[in-house]
Amino acid sequence: MKNILILPFILGAYSVNGAMLPSKQILTTNIAGLSLSEIFLIFAILIMSVALLVVMLTLQKLAKVLLKPQIEEESAYTQAMQNRTFWQKLGSLKPLSMEKDLMIKHEFDGIAELDNPTPPWFMYLFYGTIAISVVYLVNFHVIGNGQIMTHEYAEEIAVADKAHEAYMKKFANSVNENNVKLLTDAKSVEDGNKIYTQSCVACHGDKGQGGVGPNLTDEYWLHGGSTKEIFHTITEGVAEKGMIAWKKTLNPIQVQHVVSYIATMQGTKPANAKEAQGEKVAVK
Repeated sequence: MKNILILPFILGAYSVNGAMLPSKQILTTNIAGLSLSEIFLIFAILIMSVALLVVMLTLQKLAKVLLKPQIEEESAYTQAMQNRTFWQKLGSLKPLSMEKDLMIKHEFDGIAELDNPTPPWFMYLFYGTIAISVVYLVNFHVIGNGQIMTHEYAEEIAVADKAHEAYMKKFANSVNENNVKLLTDAKSVEDGNKIYTQSCVACHGDKGQGGVGPNLTDEYWLHGGSTKEIFHTITEGVAEKGMIAWKKTLNPIQVQHVVSYIATMQGTKPANAKEAQGEKVAVK
């Protein structure tokens, strides 16, 4: 370091006395133990270092000038994002001051569209439905433990069958073809009318005028016209004539109500009644 500091003085002295020395001696003379080539190399390194330092300082100032708008913009963006309302944060919405940055290039009739992201709550809900669907698929269709509609229907039918069986056991002996009697109260007749409308109209007509089945409004009967005989015909059916046995569908009380309603049809003479069939018997 001392050699470098005294180098200018030595060079100055050497330049003054150099003219009096032979050229051969100048080229071979050492200054402070350094040859001229070494001295020139040191000067070159110093000059390059100073130049590099100046260039670096210049570039640093230039970078600050060029990046200042971007830094200010990022700072403004960060500040705006921090000042959002709770609902804006919940919906991942950007503040209104940044609308220009969100506008999609296309527009129609002066109306522009913002490129806002899908709200997180909606995406969570969507992902939740996917997860639920996977659980549903495994539980209801892969493992088979889920109560799908067919299983629920089968269980409800089983419960209904048990209830029907219990009901039948309770009322099985209360009414039969040996003790059945006509009922004349309005509720029983109305119940019989409803059952007739649901189950008998297709074959016997809405007014009992007959169709596929015989006319129920006249005094002629194919299988007996007494209360007990009509009860028996409805309960057991007539297979050869295509009439089903309704005992599997209707309980004895319901059959009694239907018989009671049929009795009210006697003599009504509806339009387009089917011709008489069977033997003349008065319902009683």
